[in-house]
Formats: sequence, structure tokens, C-alpha cells
Amino acid sequence: MVITVLEALVAADRVGDLERAYREGTARLPPGIAETFLVRDTSDTSVFRIMTVWAGRETLDEMRASGVTPKGVRIFEAAGASPALSVHDVVVRQQR
Repeated sequence: MVITVLEALVAADRVGDLERAYREGTARLPPGIAETFLVRDTSDTSVFRIMTVWAGRETLDEMRASGVTPKGVRIFEAAGASPALSVHDVVVRQQR
């Protein structure tokens, strides 16, 4: 399991654009994505992150190798923002 985090600064007057683009862009998730979240930093409310849980590294690698701009990047671009990507391997997972 892999988690990607896209992070960007979003202007206050573009937050509605970001939320709308996220809702529309995630209405149907591809099979390789288990879940995704749009989150806002509590100490700097201009910082937003799209956190996505991928079924496995292979699915993420296939998407990145496709040459198509990732949907998360397009979501931020719709709000006038340019995100930075970080990729995290899940080492231990706990569920209730």
C-alpha cells in the first residue's frame, strides 16, 4: 500500500474552485485507488493536501508512466495552484 500527498497553497478566493474540482474529479475513483481525502492545514489555512491511498505501488507506477497529467494535479490547477508530490510506503496499518 502506498499513500501519495499532493500539497499546494490555494488562494482564499479559489478554495471553492478547489472543492468543486475535487468533488467532480473524485466522483468515480479508478480501481487502484482505495480512498482519497482533501485536507486543509489547521495552522495555515492556505495549505491544502490531497492524500490518496493506493492499492499498491504498481498501480501508482502505471499511472505515473502513462504520460497523462494526474487528476490530483489537474484538481489543484483548476484552483490556480501548483502542487508538490510526496510518496509514502505504508509500513504498518491499523484499522478498527
